[in-house]
Amino acid sequence: MKVAVLAPVAWRTPPRHYGPWEQIASNIAEGMVKLGAEVTLFATGDSITKGTLDAICAAGYEEDRTQDAKVLECLHISNLMEKADQFDIIHNNFDFLPLTYSGLIKTPVITTIHGFSSPKIIPVYKKYNSRGHYVSISNADRSPELDYLATVYNGIDTRDFNFYEQPDDYLLYFGRIHPDKGTSEAIEIAKKSKWKLLIAGIVQDAKYFKEKIEPQLSAGIEYIGHAGPEKRRELLGKAYALLHPISFNEPFGLSVAEAMLCGTPVIAFNRGSMPELIKDRQTGFLVDGVDEAVEAIAAVGEINRIDCYNWANAQFSSEKMVSDYWALYKRILAK
Repeated sequence: MKVAVLAPVAWRTPPRHYGPWEQIASNIAEGMVKLGAEVTLFATGDSITKGTLDAICAAGYEEDRTQDAKVLECLHISNLMEKADQFDIIHNNFDFLPLTYSGLIKTPVITTIHGFSSPKIIPVYKKYNSRGHYVSISNADRSPELDYLATVYNGIDTRDFNFYEQPDDYLLYFGRIHPDKGTSEAIEIAKKSKWKLLIAGIVQDAKYFKEKIEPQLSAGIEYIGHAGPEKRRELLGKAYALLHPISFNEPFGLSVAEAMLCGTPVIAFNRGSMPELIKDRQTGFLVDGVDEAVEAIAAVGEINRIDCYNWANAQFSSEKMVSDYWALYKRILAK
C-alpha cells in the first residue's frame, strides 16, 4: 500500500518540543512503515522518517519566522495534491484546507480532525462530508453536523517513556502557557495544597505569562521552560501527579496519556475528552474546580501507579493507533 501522510509545516515532524499534530503524524507514518506500507511523509525538510520525505521548505514557519505561513501551507498542500495519483491513500493531519482539493483528485483522503480551531471552519468539513472519511480523536470532540468513520485515540510511542514506580515530591504542569490550559489554576492548586510545582511548556500567551504567571514564580513554583524528549520523560515520570486544569473542551491531551504511561496519576478538570482519557479514581481524578483538585491531591496515594501505566499502554499506544488506522485504510480502499 502506498500511503501519503500529510503533516503540518509549523514545526519539524516529529517536533523538537511542541507540535502535537506533527507528533501524531510522525507516529502514524513510522507505524505504517513498520506494517510494510510504502510511506511518503510530506513535512518540513528537517523532518525525520524511515519512509520517504517530501518537503517544500527546509524548516517550519514557527522555527524560521522569515517565512510566510500561508504561502508555505499553500505550497506544501499543493505539492502533495499534484502527486496524489502516486498514492493509494492520503492521510491528512493538516486540518480542513487539504479537503478543498479532494474533489479534484481520485485518491481517497482520510482526515484526522485534531480539533476545531473555531466553529467557523465546520462548513468546509460539511461540504466534503460524503467523501471526507473523517476520524475524531475522541468521542467528545465530534460535531453533530459531520459524518465520522471512527474515533481513533492518539497513540504514543511507548519506547519514548519509562515507568516510574517511585515519584518525587513535586506536582507538574506540562503544556502550553495559555489561559485555556490553566497554568494559573495549577499554581493556585499547588499553593493551596502546599506542594512544589514545576511548570514546563512553551509560552504561547506572553501577556498571560507576564501578568498571571511570572509574578507568582518562587522557590516552590518554578518555570523550567519547554522540555525536550529526554527531559519530558523524566519530568512526567517523577511527578507525584500531573495537574491539567483546562478551561476548554480539549479534544485529547497528549501529556495526560504520556503521564499515565509513566505511571503518574492525572488530576484534570472534567471537560472535553478527559473522561475518556482518565479512569476516575483509578488512573487519576476528574474534578470540578481548584478546591476539588486540592482534595484529590490528598487521595493520590490511593492510586496504584502500575494501573496508570497499564491503562495508557492498552488504550493510547502508537501500535494500537496505527492498527486502527490500517483497518480504516483497508475499509476505505475496499469501497
